[in-house]
Amino acid sequence: MPVSPAQGPGQDTAALAGNLAKRLMRLWPYFGRPLWVWCAAAGATLALALSEPLIPALLQPLLDRGFQEGQLPLWAVPVSLILLFAVRGLCSFTAQLAMTKITSTGLMVLRKAMFDKLLDARLSLFAGQTSSSLANTIVYEVQSGSQLLVSALMTLARNSLTLLALVAYLMYLNWKLTLIVVFLFPAVAYVMRILSRRLYRVTRNSQDATDRLAYVVEENVLAHRDIRLHAAQQAQSHRFAGLSDALRRLSMKSTAASAAMTPLTQMLAAVALSAVITVALIQSADNTTSVGGFVAFVTAMLMLIAPLKHLTEVANPITRGLAAMERGLDMMARTPDETGGSYRMERATGVIRFEQACVSYSDDAVPALDHLSLDVMAGETVALVGASGSGKSTLVNLLPRFVEPSAGSIYLDGHELREWDLASLRSQFALVSQHVLMLNDSVAVNVALGQAVDRDRVAHCLAAANLQTLMDELPQGLDTIVGHNAMQLSGGQRQRLAIARALYKDAPVLILDEATSALDAESERAVQEALQRLMQKRTTLVIAHRLSTVQHADRIVVLDNGRIVETGHHATLLAADGLYARLYNLGLGGPSDSGEDAAA
Repeated sequence: MPVSPAQGPGQDTAALAGNLAKRLMRLWPYFGRPLWVWCAAAGATLALALSEPLIPALLQPLLDRGFQEGQLPLWAVPVSLILLFAVRGLCSFTAQLAMTKITSTGLMVLRKAMFDKLLDARLSLFAGQTSSSLANTIVYEVQSGSQLLVSALMTLARNSLTLLALVAYLMYLNWKLTLIVVFLFPAVAYVMRILSRRLYRVTRNSQDATDRLAYVVEENVLAHRDIRLHAAQQAQSHRFAGLSDALRRLSMKSTAASAAMTPLTQMLAAVALSAVITVALIQSADNTTSVGGFVAFVTAMLMLIAPLKHLTEVANPITRGLAAMERGLDMMARTPDETGGSYRMERATGVIRFEQACVSYSDDAVPALDHLSLDVMAGETVALVGASGSGKSTLVNLLPRFVEPSAGSIYLDGHELREWDLASLRSQFALVSQHVLMLNDSVAVNVALGQAVDRDRVAHCLAAANLQTLMDELPQGLDTIVGHNAMQLSGGQRQRLAIARALYKDAPVLILDEATSALDAESERAVQEALQRLMQKRTTLVIAHRLSTVQHADRIVVLDNGRIVETGHHATLLAADGLYARLYNLGLGGPSDSGEDAAA
């Protein structure tokens, strides 16, 4: 940001420092405890910095009096040096240990806050960010960012205090020579300000590029079969290479900006050192300084180079650390939590009402639901039928408030869904879908998900879901770890595990979303038997493409373009020769329809 005519460099630097302090204060709620550890770290760092000028201070009496017999005890300087470095070593150990505790504790608190936000955030968060991006932010970026930032701030504090202590000692020795050194600081600050701004921009761009690269990897891992089937490996390789090259270029820009700080600072320091030596030689000719005083001054001045160098280099890790940490903080700040009402009920009866419900996913899109009204009685089984995109999944996703209506109202037991406490509302629903998701945990934990594990009850639910044979075969029974999304189980076994989970939850309203669409005939038969047990005495909404699975529903509701176009029993709808009959005749009745009709 260029300096405006009304704003001097000093004001601009103060504004930047204020902005940095404001950004750092956002982290204080997470990294500000325990306070006594901060005090220990600050005290040790201060002692370490104040001890720095004692090293050149010992040289002056050594050179001026130490080589003259009787002027200085033989043991004085060696013992002083040993004590000095022992104290410095203890202070360095204390400061590093304290900052590590601050970093690890703060990181744990911040990660927990971010993960809790993830669990309670509005679902728009997941629509706007990929899973790899969220995982990268919570797991990796905040860790690397916190380590970089805390280490850099420790370096900044230590070297700033060291610089002040050395400058104070130089002023004590020779204030005229010190003024030459002090003129170096504004130039160094200007260089740091220009380069740190560029570093911040490049770092944020690098994080975005890393997210895009991780997403390509995630996509190709999830779609590995389709990639091979369509011989898309080369295209995906070029895509990955292009993003990798963009990340490489950003890395080079970051390194160039960071690496430029050190030589520029060293050049400025060399100019200052040359001027100091010249003036010191003039003073020595006038006998205004001693050899010991001159050597102590030059030594202290040379010791300034290290903290100056560290201070110029600290801009890069502070910039990178803040950019990484702020991604997590911004995610929490921008993402509001889900909100609900205060109405609670232990167990609803299951009466559902949709009243002129509308859902639009964007302003210019065709509504997914268009003024839909529907009443479902307690204990009734209602099948939702229609072509893809007709609004079936949107309708059932309104019930647990995974989707919000843009107009109209939805009621459960006579209470509008927004009046319900969210946890109480969602406790009334159990879901079995075609996309079964399992945690990488034991069978028992997956069945009792979100509730205390009652092993007898888990075993009973598994038996009711036709999984008793599988349980007998698993090496550790209920304690067997199912692995990533239970991939070691077959599709039918995972589906029945989801049914056991729904049985364990024992919710009054059941949602079946294509629960048997991807199964073979034998697996479907076992799942259907388990579903019949699950559906007893529950209000059930069934979504199915294969109409053979919904023929015996109490009522079939046919959707088209977000509207209800037909409703009735299977035989009545076939006789009406409407959309349901056309879908049935197109082959959606399933391969075994004739047999089932005969049996019926």
